[in-house]
Amino acid sequence: MSKPKVFEKPLGVRDYLPYAVRGLRTIENNVIHCMEKWGYQEIITPTLEYYDTVGMASLTSDHKLFKLLDKKGTTLVLRSDNTAPIARVVSSLLKDEPLPIRLSYHSNVFRAMKDEAGRDAEFVQTGAELIGDGSPDADAEIIALAISSLKAAGIKNFKIALGHMGFLQGLFEETLIANQEEQTLLKKHLLNKNYVGYKQAIKHLSIPKEAKQELEGILKLRGGKEICELAKTYINDPSTKQSIHHLFEVWEVLEAYGVSEHVGIDLTMLGDFSYYTGMTFEGYAGKLGFPVCSGGRYDNLLTQFGRPAPATGFSLKTNRILEVVSHNSNHEFPRTLILYDEQNRTEALKHAQMLRTDGQIIETRKTTSLIESKSHLLQNYTDIINMTKGGK
Repeated sequence: MSKPKVFEKPLGVRDYLPYAVRGLRTIENNVIHCMEKWGYQEIITPTLEYYDTVGMASLTSDHKLFKLLDKKGTTLVLRSDNTAPIARVVSSLLKDEPLPIRLSYHSNVFRAMKDEAGRDAEFVQTGAELIGDGSPDADAEIIALAISSLKAAGIKNFKIALGHMGFLQGLFEETLIANQEEQTLLKKHLLNKNYVGYKQAIKHLSIPKEAKQELEGILKLRGGKEICELAKTYINDPSTKQSIHHLFEVWEVLEAYGVSEHVGIDLTMLGDFSYYTGMTFEGYAGKLGFPVCSGGRYDNLLTQFGRPAPATGFSLKTNRILEVVSHNSNHEFPRTLILYDEQNRTEALKHAQMLRTDGQIIETRKTTSLIESKSHLLQNYTDIINMTKGGK
């Protein structure tokens, strides 16, 4: 194995230069403030968790976890998502807190990606969890909060795709009775939005022609709330129809919030199908081919920590949002430079502190010559205050 070069970094991690950090902090602060106004309190969980508890409970596939051993030989993992650690806290430190509980977070997460994937192994999530409420109103609140958060982050054009795990699960069980392998294959194609592969897989199924047409027909189930009525014609099972009714109720609450214009129903959409149990959604911005937010209902997770409770939530991909939002460059970052010489040092530094107290961003620099004080420095600053003998 060759030794890394001095300037090399591990694959999937990046350096954020000052202008990018300003953008990330702006997004973070605006979104967390938005969530506070909705009653969500911020929580911070450890970067390291036990593999046998939070690691196994997380939505991240085992091969994507970063694992290490502590001094006792116990396997630890770097936090791969925020939802499972929050479920642990709600079931332990907050076990006596009455439900529902509203929590927000902002932190780095870590997932091992294939070398050729070109995806981040370390990225930033900002999100919210609503624990202890299984109603359509709770799901709609989370979606409405996600919409408000995207706006607070500075994204102007976006669309939320809304689906439901219960519909696809029920349809596949009706059509592909007891054939888990074929169901999993079709779900993976839908999860990856590989609709060509999905259609090809249907062709090779040993089921009646009508059933194949029904499975292929769900690719058309995208639109407004009218899709809910159309979806009911594809299914017979009462519990599956109830999932569509739940989705319809979610839409009605979103209409009451006045945000349904941002939402479209897409019944081909899956979150991680081993994790979500009900409503799922993804948010897309501009022309990006990947989501900038995702979420859904996960009613089984807290059971693993001994406190069964329904739950729903979402997370923003904060560093992806940074790619969309045109945040401040150096020219948009107002900085004033105060130049001083030895004779005027005290006066200059006192003046700098006064301006900082007034909210301005001030840098100071001692200069030794008039030539230096009139150099190219102006191009990097909004203003220069020359408090040298020659500048007065």
